[in-house]
Amino acid sequence: MSIAWSETLASGSAEIDNQHKELFARINRLLAAQNNSRAGLEEIGRVVQYLTDYVVFHFGSEEKLMDRHRYSSSSGHKAQHAQFVKVFQRLKDRMFTEGLTPALQQETADLVVDWLLNHIKYSDRALGAFLRLKNVGSAQTADPAEEPVYDREGAFIHR
Repeated sequence: MSIAWSETLASGSAEIDNQHKELFARINRLLAAQNNSRAGLEEIGRVVQYLTDYVVFHFGSEEKLMDRHRYSSSSGHKAQHAQFVKVFQRLKDRMFTEGLTPALQQETADLVVDWLLNHIKYSDRALGAFLRLKNVGSAQTADPAEEPVYDREGAFIHR
């Protein structure tokens, strides 16, 4: 099993998309280590920690962008991040207490692959659309009447 980047997952934010590509690379390292019968728990632990560190960095980067640009859906988005971290931590703890059983290996793969793909497809692409409409990374719109308008959930309101 592996996870592959596709342009259909692109958020439109180069910063976020580059971080997603790095997350995919780290997830693939984890999946490869889990599938390598010669990889010991210590080696898998290093890969898991490597992935954990990057997840924390990436979620922090997204959350700073949300805060800086007052993304109205940030609380729900941040809650998704917190839930992932919580569940991933439980899986890590089980890995070191139970060992890497086939069932735990599958749960871990399902979490990191399925959750991340769905999170990117829906939550991160919505954030990317919001940032593009706010002209993040480009000159701000000069005419305030042309500024995008969002509802309380961060959805773009067409004028």
